[in-house]
Amino acid sequence: MRLDLERRAAQPPHLYVSVPLVAVGAALAFGALFLWANGFDPVLIYVEMARASFATRYGIEDSLISATPLIFTGLAAAMAFRFRLYNVGAEGQLIAGAICCAGVALAIGEALPGALGVAVILAAGLVGGAVWAAVPAVARARFGTSEIITTLLLNYVAVLLARYLIFGSKSMWRDPLATNFPQGRALPRMSGLPELGGTQIHLGLLIGIACALLMFALVRWTRPGFDARVFGDSPAAARYAGINVAGVVLCLLLLSGGIAGLAGASEVSGRAHRLDPAGLAVGFGYTGIIVAALARYHPLGVVPIAIFVGALSNAGTTLQSLPGGAVPSAIGTVLQGAILICVLASEIHVTYRLRWRPAALLSQ
Repeated sequence: MRLDLERRAAQPPHLYVSVPLVAVGAALAFGALFLWANGFDPVLIYVEMARASFATRYGIEDSLISATPLIFTGLAAAMAFRFRLYNVGAEGQLIAGAICCAGVALAIGEALPGALGVAVILAAGLVGGAVWAAVPAVARARFGTSEIITTLLLNYVAVLLARYLIFGSKSMWRDPLATNFPQGRALPRMSGLPELGGTQIHLGLLIGIACALLMFALVRWTRPGFDARVFGDSPAAARYAGINVAGVVLCLLLLSGGIAGLAGASEVSGRAHRLDPAGLAVGFGYTGIIVAALARYHPLGVVPIAIFVGALSNAGTTLQSLPGGAVPSAIGTVLQGAILICVLASEIHVTYRLRWRPAALLSQ
């Protein structure tokens, strides 16, 4: 007998939930084995990680704060990857959005009322991210240039630009009163995102959830969403149906970049309150790809997955305080990587099933 893969005639809906759950369980088992091999108690570590992330008020706040930029970058990746456009430049688009958000906030100062001022600076972040994605978008739509290469390389340009504005120039973003070490100028108080219910969680979380709902509605119930779905299934079929393929590519990549720019705007106006290159270049854009993949590129799935991944990141730093020796703070990153690998590897079971072939059939 031989074990073969047989293509499923139809994919039962329960597989879209059960397969990822089994994959996450396998990743946690791998993490437990990794911890045990290094002399740590996996049960104690997992219980402490859960407690640090969701059992205390501060843990919940920190998890949701960490999840907020991941919701935006996860949506940015999902809106591109779902339609076979591989925007890996959310990191740079996030920084471009942060630069534009901080620049507009410093320029308008206290001139606009709170709600209007917040709307303007968020719009500036969205436009900044979209503009940063415009060059790869035009190159892909007009010349067929790989967006993977162009978006990836622009990440480094954005990081260096942000560092130059703070560390290498006397720009409006740099605080002229900082004499010991260069830092960004504090944004006006009116430009900060309001905090929710007396917590440190800011309005960016609700905006991210609203964006997820809006993206779901856009893809599901609008003509542009229909065109994008046809393009994602078959660019040749989209051309045959008279769909403007170049326009679809351009719009999707600009939308993806704009959402990533909102991540930078929410970080600047909701958490850092200044342009902080070191604080922004922490991999939110790359982690957003993990979030999107775990959510199967579904906008509504991005939100809970971002909260889960944010909780892993938040819990990793608390492990240093456990008795009996310091636990590696990178265990959260290890689990993220293990979960991604297991989930992606398990995707084959959604499309195919394992089937034993009897020896009689093999001889025919």
